[in-house]
Amino acid sequence: MKIIKDCYPFIEKLNPAQKAAIKQGYLEDQHNYILAIPTASGKTLLGLMAAIKTILEGGKVIYTVPLISIQNEKIKEFKELEKHGISVGKDPRSSDLAIMVFESFDILTRFSWNTLKEIDLLIVDEFHMIGEYTRGPIIECAITRSMILNPGMRIIALSATLSNLEEIGAWLNAKVIQHDYRPVPLYKEVISLDMLNAREKNEAIVKILQDAIKDENQILVFVSTRRFTEALATFVSQKIGKKIPKETRKKFNEVADKILEIPQKSGSAPTFTCLKLAECIRGGVAFHHAGLFTRQREIIEDEFRNGNLYMITATPSLMYGVNLPSQTVIIRDYTRWTRQGPKWIPVFDYEQMSGRAGRPQYDQVGYSYLLAKSPEEAYQLREYYIQGEVEPTSSKLIENKDAVYHQIIGQIAAGLSDNPDELIEFFKKTFYGHQLTNNPNMNIFADNLEYEINSSLEFFIKNEIIRPTPTGLRATPFGLLIANSNYSVETSIKLRHLATEMDELDTYKLIYEICKTPDMPFISFKTRKGKDRVREKLQENGIFVMDVGNPEATASSLIEWINERSEYEIENLFNVYAASTRRAAYEASQLIRFFKKICEVAGVYGHSQALDMLTARLYYGVKEDIIPFVVGVKRLGRVRARRLVKTFGYNLENVNEDELQKVDGIGPKMAAAIKKYAKR
Repeated sequence: MKIIKDCYPFIEKLNPAQKAAIKQGYLEDQHNYILAIPTASGKTLLGLMAAIKTILEGGKVIYTVPLISIQNEKIKEFKELEKHGISVGKDPRSSDLAIMVFESFDILTRFSWNTLKEIDLLIVDEFHMIGEYTRGPIIECAITRSMILNPGMRIIALSATLSNLEEIGAWLNAKVIQHDYRPVPLYKEVISLDMLNAREKNEAIVKILQDAIKDENQILVFVSTRRFTEALATFVSQKIGKKIPKETRKKFNEVADKILEIPQKSGSAPTFTCLKLAECIRGGVAFHHAGLFTRQREIIEDEFRNGNLYMITATPSLMYGVNLPSQTVIIRDYTRWTRQGPKWIPVFDYEQMSGRAGRPQYDQVGYSYLLAKSPEEAYQLREYYIQGEVEPTSSKLIENKDAVYHQIIGQIAAGLSDNPDELIEFFKKTFYGHQLTNNPNMNIFADNLEYEINSSLEFFIKNEIIRPTPTGLRATPFGLLIANSNYSVETSIKLRHLATEMDELDTYKLIYEICKTPDMPFISFKTRKGKDRVREKLQENGIFVMDVGNPEATASSLIEWINERSEYEIENLFNVYAASTRRAAYEASQLIRFFKKICEVAGVYGHSQALDMLTARLYYGVKEDIIPFVVGVKRLGRVRARRLVKTFGYNLENVNEDELQKVDGIGPKMAAAIKKYAKR
């Protein structure tokens, strides 16, 4: 295919897995397909070949992915197709090839039927996530609705190898193509400490890394928590730091300097976490977790790909969403903390982490090492993870209460179901329903489905989300608001109670209530140290709490944020991962916007202006007085806006551009933009 050759010039020929798929008629027939091929074995290219063929024949394609990071990566990759007249974007109404996250696609299947009916091919990437608790039910129900509303649409699912693919294939009415080809063969082993003559796991990792450095290879290490990523990176960098060659050290120092520039560009001194990260990088090792600035994580990923880091220590979340192969992967921690205590990670997660080993075009073989403390433990781990089978994938739909709630509301709001029988019929067409009907082990749960739906309907009627009418169940304005959002039903009901019970708007108490909802990402504590200061900060603002956890840390941090404290100051004050502040503030601003809509639906209009003000304060991190500046002058930012006001006051009409440029950080272009704003 000429377009593929032009967009992917480094691909000289198809690999065995791709050839096998095409030989079986994958590109020629119109069947649904599940392509189950190991990581980095060319699944995306197979999906793209089908997409291009469909588009060239006059069709439209949706390519859906679980994470925004993957969406951005795919859009960047597929943009090359625009040279050949194929439009690429996020919206299927304006794109031949639309890359959508699961949640956006789910909403489309509920409220944009005309658009959905124009789609000829749906490609579901990372399809194995159908068995994941949070996103699995979303894509499961979106696919179910698609099959009902657009039965002629072809579905191609790109998946890791699952043990019950035939069962999933039967639900999708799909042919299954499995292949074990990997471009780089993978060697998996469990290593006990005595094999490396090491006393503990971190020491063993140092020894493996020292050998890797001699062979000019890199290592990716998975540990279970953020704190462990930092502790391990610090330990290893200190052990190997003195032996780094001069030229290599220069490269590491350059990467460290880039890391320290990120907070400075946003007007904050580097936080303690930033300084610790930079110090580790000077020793050739980076830690990677959600408590870093987004741009810092991107720098770490890019520099690792470019060979400018020896090692990354990461939490398991890195196994999703980032294309970051390494010749060697070490899995140090194989347990995960649950409410029932520590439990071994699933074989599937082990396979996903191991699958990161081996870099196409660089390595002859990839190595995955799982560390054990003793030969006895090594034997058990080898038997469970290397010789054992991946767990069967089962639907998490009924386990996830909010997913059930959202799908019921969505079905009623969209006019797809207006009575309990139609809802039961819809759920029976999901993967959960398929397993319920066809898996003897699940027959005992058959009555559970009807009970869940009926008890959910009672709950919705009680909370004025749906109402019974002579012609069937209908969504109330509040129900329609929930159905058109991605916020949980719990959050929505909590905010509605708040709207109806609130006489006066208390900004800080509202921020705290928002932080206690399940949809709010936390600014988490690094250690227990900052808890007393968090309690004091909340008490200062009339909020009295007994227990202090991440919701309280988040609320305190956001209160400081809207009073123009920097990430550096917030981290020092509360001992939290303050690099997460901007993301948390953005999400809080969106929740306040949603709260305003709930107020309007509930007939509460008195707080609209104050809520708009709070939305802006959270989004920009400012006090009220400089909101006109940060909103009115694009990219001015809170630090420069405050400097302007301190220097010239609030009226800039008589200040010329030369005077404006004397303010630190304001150049000719920004001065012109400020002057334009002042004239308005």
